[in-house]
Amino acid sequence: MLDHATLNYARASLARTSLDQCVKCTICETQCPVLRVTPKFSGPKYVGPQAERFRMGESVDKSLDYCSGCSICTTVCPQGVKIAEINAQARAVMKADHMPLRDKLITQTELEGKLLTPFAPIANAALGNRAIRKIAEAVIGVHADAPVPKAQKRSFLSWWKKHEKEYYGGPYQIGSLTPVTGTDGARLSEAEAKAASMDGAIHEDPRYPRGPVVFFHGCAGAYFEVDTSIATVRVLEHLGFRVIVPKQGCCGLASQSNGIFEQASKLVLDLARALQSVGKKLTIVSSSGSCAGMLRHEAHEIMGIDAAELAKAGALTVETSEFLVKLMDKDQFPMEDLHPVNDTITYHQPCQVKSQGIGKPAIRLMESIPGMHVVESGQACCGIAGTYGLKKEKFEVAQAVGKPLFDKVKEVNPKLAACDTETCRWQIRKGTGATVVHPVELIYESLRLEGGKRS
Repeated sequence: MLDHATLNYARASLARTSLDQCVKCTICETQCPVLRVTPKFSGPKYVGPQAERFRMGESVDKSLDYCSGCSICTTVCPQGVKIAEINAQARAVMKADHMPLRDKLITQTELEGKLLTPFAPIANAALGNRAIRKIAEAVIGVHADAPVPKAQKRSFLSWWKKHEKEYYGGPYQIGSLTPVTGTDGARLSEAEAKAASMDGAIHEDPRYPRGPVVFFHGCAGAYFEVDTSIATVRVLEHLGFRVIVPKQGCCGLASQSNGIFEQASKLVLDLARALQSVGKKLTIVSSSGSCAGMLRHEAHEIMGIDAAELAKAGALTVETSEFLVKLMDKDQFPMEDLHPVNDTITYHQPCQVKSQGIGKPAIRLMESIPGMHVVESGQACCGIAGTYGLKKEKFEVAQAVGKPLFDKVKEVNPKLAACDTETCRWQIRKGTGATVVHPVELIYESLRLEGGKRS
C-alpha cells in the first residue's frame, strides 16, 4: 500500500471521533439516493459507522465503492456522525494498492480542457460519435452514454487575457489595491483594511470602489463552462470590483472522491497558495460550488489537511450566489439595474453545495430578478456525483438517481433550469435536453451586460 500522510490519516482516523454517536436510527439510509435505486449498495450506515467497527484498517464490504460521495448522509444525520467522511476515507484505503487506470484518467479535467479546446469541433464530433464512445467504454470504462462536456472554441483563460488588457490596461499589480469588502459582503473598517493591505496603507482606486476580489474559476470553468466564468467576472465588475484571476490549477476534488488522496492533497495545497498569491485577505469568489467546498471543508475533513494556507483560503472563499445575496442584504447591490426576465425554472442545489451549510442563496438571488419564478427541485441528488456517473458500472445507478429530477425539469420548464455546479449541469442537460445555467448567468442576463442573452 501507499504510505503517505493523507492515507495514514484515513487509516488511523476514519472519522472515529464521531463513530460511536451513531444510534442506528437509519435516517441516513432513508435519505440515501443510491440505496433507493440499487441493491448493489448496502447503505451508508452499514458501510460507514457499522462496518468501521470491524475494519481494523482493512475493507470488510466491497459495496463501499457504490457510495457516490454525495454527503447527504452526513448532512441529514441528527447525531453529527461523519458518515460520508468515514466512507471516503475507507474507500481510499481499500483502493490504494489497486487504483483503476480509469479512475486516474477521469480526474484530469484541466488536462482534458487543454487538449480539447484547440480542436473543439473535432473533439465534439468525436465525443458525439457512438462507435468511438463504445470503444472508450470497452477500453477505459467510461460509459458510452455518460454526460460529457462540450469543448469550447475559446477558454476562459484566453478570454481573460484579452479582457484584462482591454478593461484594466494590463495584469493586476500586487498590493496596488486594498481589500474593501469581506466575504460577508460588508465594507471593511479602516483598521481592517489597513490590516489586510500588503504594506499597512490604504490604496483605493475610484474606478473600482468596492476594491479587489479574486475569482476562482475551477478546471471546468476554465475550459468547458466558459460562459459561467465570463458572466461572473462581468457581474462583479458591474458592481464595482476589480477582479483578479491569478494563475491557478485544479482543486483535487475529483482525485479525492476517487480515493487518490496523495494527488488531491498536493493539488489543493498548490491551489490554496495560488489563490492567495495576489494579496493578503482578498475575498475569493467562485462559481464552481463543489470546488469551493473542497477548499472550505472537504480537504480538511476527509483528508485531514491542517495546513494554514488551506484554512485561510477556505475562510476567504465564498460561492458566487452566496456573495451576491450578502451584498443585497446590505443594500450594496443595485437592484434597480435588474431588468425583467419573465420565466419559471427549476433550480437544483447540488449535494456538495448543500454540505457547505450556506442555505439556498441561489433561489433568493434568482427571484430578485423581476418576473423570475423559481421552483426548487425537491430532489437530493442528480446522480452524477462528479465522476461517479461516468463509470460504466455505475452509469445506470446514476441515471436512476437523477430520473425524478429530470422529470421535474421537464414538468416545470423543459427548456431552462439552473444549477450551481458543472458536472451536475452536464448530467441535467443530458437527462432533459434543457439549457442548464449557473444562477449568475441569469443575473448577467437581467443586468443586460453585453446584451446578456443566453446563447
